[in-house]
Amino acid sequence: MNFTLLVVIISLAFLFDFINGFHDAANSIATIVSTKVLTPFQAVLWAAFFNFLAYAIFELKIADTIAKVVETNAITMYVILAGIIAAIIWNLLTWYLGIPSSSSHTLVGGFAGAAIAHAGWNVVHSDKIIKIASFIFLAPILGMIISYLISILLLNLFRKGNPHILERIFKQLQLFSSALFSLGHGGNDAQKVMGIIAATLLVYFHGVDPSNIPQWAHITFNEAGKIHAIPHWVVFGCYAAIGAGTLSGGWRIVKTMGTKITKLTPFEGVAAETAGAVLLFGTDAFGIPVSTTHTITGAIMGVGLTKRITAVKWGVTINLLYAWILTIPVSMFIAAVVYWIFNYFNMF
Repeated sequence: MNFTLLVVIISLAFLFDFINGFHDAANSIATIVSTKVLTPFQAVLWAAFFNFLAYAIFELKIADTIAKVVETNAITMYVILAGIIAAIIWNLLTWYLGIPSSSSHTLVGGFAGAAIAHAGWNVVHSDKIIKIASFIFLAPILGMIISYLISILLLNLFRKGNPHILERIFKQLQLFSSALFSLGHGGNDAQKVMGIIAATLLVYFHGVDPSNIPQWAHITFNEAGKIHAIPHWVVFGCYAAIGAGTLSGGWRIVKTMGTKITKLTPFEGVAAETAGAVLLFGTDAFGIPVSTTHTITGAIMGVGLTKRITAVKWGVTINLLYAWILTIPVSMFIAAVVYWIFNYFNMF
């Protein structure tokens, strides 16, 4: 067993989580920055704190889903390595281009693509891939519907209020709504990397008597066969990495999310972030890894629709949709190429 390779994979997994933090930081802070409730620096501190706080709140349902995207008994450490490298490449490319793509789907696509290159389609649990892929469309649609309904409800509740007083109230409420969304972001996205590290440990110790597996690598399962507990250093490391990444910011994507889709007020920020948080908490309860990017984009579109259909810049959202659809297949292709390169140079 190659312990050095294990260390490299886990280190790259934490690096991916860090990149995910600054890549998806915009999801948590774009609305609160664009409405000028907080400065960019204050916003990333706020989001990072609640990203990390998710450690104490969420179960490991999403980590279990990600760990079981492929059959861990049929893959190797190099498969996981190729998948993570592909995910990092696509995440950095989309960040550089200012495209708010899904880190979740990048990771799933990379993991699956490398596994297919290694052992064919049979090692991939297609039902999990289909469920995850379906939320490319469902997450923004549900986010849009929920935020539209929340907006209509709030408009009716406060229709007789003083506009200046209401703006101050909603600026304060936006601190709460953005905190909820950051909790959902931390609970959803950090768990995906936990799942990859869990899969890595399962592959590394495959065939080893459970009594001989060291405590630092011990993973327990419940009666239903789902992951019940992961070593604390993995959980802590993932939340710390995503929190640190969020602190580094992601200003290219903030601009796209906060200004290019529709112009936001504090009222609309509250509606969008609350809708995003509702959807993230709901999908986490069912162990469905969704994209926080898709979720908040749909929510921002929903609040724009309460003004008028033309308030949403549909050209921008269509371009984003193209990137979302391409993320899984492109990540799969990159991962397969990386794996074939490993194979060509006889690295395993």
